[in-house]
Amino acid sequence: MGGFLDQLAKTLADRWVSLLVLPGAFFLGTAWLSVGLGHAEAWNVPLLTRRTEDAAATVADLPAGAQALLVVAVLAAAAGVGFVVQALAGVTRRVWLGQWPRPLDPVAVARTARRRARWHQLVEERRTLERATPGTRTREQQDQIDTVAERITRLAMAEPGRPTWMGDRIHAVESIAYHRYGLDLAYGWSRLWLVLPDPARAELTAAHSAFAAAVATGTWAVPYLLLTAVWWPAVLVAAGIGLTGWVRARAAMADLTTLTEAVLDLHGRTLGAALGVGDPTEETGPLTIGEGERITDLVRKGR
Repeated sequence: MGGFLDQLAKTLADRWVSLLVLPGAFFLGTAWLSVGLGHAEAWNVPLLTRRTEDAAATVADLPAGAQALLVVAVLAAAAGVGFVVQALAGVTRRVWLGQWPRPLDPVAVARTARRRARWHQLVEERRTLERATPGTRTREQQDQIDTVAERITRLAMAEPGRPTWMGDRIHAVESIAYHRYGLDLAYGWSRLWLVLPDPARAELTAAHSAFAAAVATGTWAVPYLLLTAVWWPAVLVAAGIGLTGWVRARAAMADLTTLTEAVLDLHGRTLGAALGVGDPTEETGPLTIGEGERITDLVRKGR
């Protein structure tokens, strides 16, 4: 047990440093640079070098106790900034998933309507191409149909219902679960999670952790945007950080929703068996809509 606790403490310390202290220290350094240079001297490298050397000399002249206290203060400030950014990560998550506040409902509705109209336009284009060649198709004709199908899937896996791509990925999985299997994930997911084998849980957990890390990365763009008030190049740093987080979040969300859909395909019947739904002799195969609807009725409990 002692060895386990030591390893746990080491793991927590490593995560504390990587998630809070290092990004926070980098931000504090950028803030010091921003205040020192300002807009007028934004790219004055000689001035930056001179002030850095002066600051280093000042710190070197301090007593050892004062230096240690300064290090502790910097680490505490860096961790404090990190905690604030972590708290803001929930806002970033909601924005990226299309869960916008009520005052933005008109914007969300308009964006969702545009995405839905574009999706239906592409679906109709694919159907038109398929109807034009109902029998044998040439390689070029099939490639054209496949290209349109890929564009449909890239836009949304099912009819769009959210104003953002990441939100629509989750919406699509919920829609597929309900219309293909009769399963309401809002009530059924927690039960399905409990009957999943460990490898499936590990894959889902890893994908969700990657998404959470990407959201945290993207949120660091917010404090850098604030620095643009005193040092305009900070907007470039903010844009780079925000774009990096957004791209990683899209990739992680794609993995997470793909894995979730696979879990529904492969382990939906496991949930049914655990709840006494379906033929107990059928251990493999996907749920039927009727079985999924019975599971939904059970887990909803009349709600």
